Amino acid sequence: MKPEQREQVRSNALYLRDVRPIDPDEISEYVEGQPHPAVVRQVLREQSLDLELVERDDGTFEPISEEPISPTFRGVESFPEQYGRKLEDLLVGEFGVGWPDGESGTQLREMIRRLKEDYFAQNPVEYDYQVALAYAIYHLPDYYAVVQYVLSELAERGLLSRKIRVLDVGAGVGGPALGFHDFYPDDSLVEYHAVEPSDAVDVFAAMMEETRENFHATTHRETAEAFEPEGEYDLVLFANVLSEVDDPEAVAEKYLDYLADDGAMLAIAPADKNASIGLREVERSVSDRTTVYSPTLRLWPGEEPSDRGWSFDVKSELETPAFQRRLDESEGRDESENGGEDNRGDGEFVNVDVQYSHIVLRTDGFRRFEFTADKSRSAKMAEMERHVTERVNLVAVKLSHSLSDGGRNEVFKIGDGSEKVSHFAVLTKETALNRSLQEAEYGNLLSFEEVLVLWNEDEGAYNLVVDEKTVVDRL
Repeated sequence: MKPEQREQVRSNALYLRDVRPIDPDEISEYVEGQPHPAVVRQVLREQSLDLELVERDDGTFEPISEEPISPTFRGVESFPEQYGRKLEDLLVGEFGVGWPDGESGTQLREMIRRLKEDYFAQNPVEYDYQVALAYAIYHLPDYYAVVQYVLSELAERGLLSRKIRVLDVGAGVGGPALGFHDFYPDDSLVEYHAVEPSDAVDVFAAMMEETRENFHATTHRETAEAFEPEGEYDLVLFANVLSEVDDPEAVAEKYLDYLADDGAMLAIAPADKNASIGLREVERSVSDRTTVYSPTLRLWPGEEPSDRGWSFDVKSELETPAFQRRLDESEGRDESENGGEDNRGDGEFVNVDVQYSHIVLRTDGFRRFEFTADKSRSAKMAEMERHVTERVNLVAVKLSHSLSDGGRNEVFKIGDGSEKVSHFAVLTKETALNRSLQEAEYGNLLSFEEVLVLWNEDEGAYNLVVDEKTVVDRL
């Protein structure tokens, strides 16, 4: 279409946007040469971000709503079959129809083993296209789920607009992007920029072919350090990437410069000790520029925690995707591959756990739970030494699921943002008045009355004993 025709489409759309749904059939009649409506529709799609238009199911366009999204999120049960089929198409294209079997199956399993070994050894990983496919087999489902749980914390307070500009730094093979796409409603308009230097970007681009017209994904094949953003972003996402860059604190500082005033920075990491503690170190390094929205709230003004900060959430397992099951149960996975043992179906190549550490940072002062502790009512964790063997009242955020590992008493990590060492709530006697400790979700704000303070010399931590005298409430 000629430039003057494109301008005529644009001007007609601007005129009609406040009158009625914009119909390409109607606009084509007012454009010189009356181009086919399909051509007009494509022009409108290309200009939808600038015109702030969303395409409807009937093929017409309408202005984006100014109301924030309000999804009815109830968790993630499975990885969508549509995306699973797309991944298998890529595997067939690279390895053939029998990709889980024979030499290709052995190769993919060995690549996944090496990926896991290198991760836990904290070795750098080089991602060529085949390694990226192996990574996708193992990690697409859990990354797809995790980002939605984190987004729900912002959505519950109406802090995600229907028109949003996202920067996904270290986008990988597209798990977080697909999760973001499915979390957002159809009548939203998403401008999604993905920064990924490796061949994983090719897998990402292919997976984005499954997204709807109102989801505009653009890839940038550059490192996090080298990429130069343009403009501001409503959301900056680091999904399992900060632990892989040389200077994560500097990278976080850099991208804060491109965050909108009412935007949020989301950082996600695996639940293991090194990655989780590293994430808390990044969080604390930018404390002069940001407010922790969730989960590790600062409840005392002017206080910052300095404990080791290992904290992670756990959600329900996903259903096993077909592509993971096929690789795990492959008949080609014979004894020669497993040191003389037949381990088919042992779950080595199934990854359905949803366990992660995360932080949500904002620069506008908003927090998930707006609460400020008061010395006249609550003990401060930074001063807990003075209360050993005493019963006190305090407020804290629940920062773990039960850590008892089958022990006699349930143990939960808690924090108030002032702690210098770890604090654990130890449930020795459950009652109707303290049951909230067990029932509260990770990240919930709790009040404790008459909790007994003890010092745990073995752990170098404080045990806050919750017994029949203790009352625990969700705030």
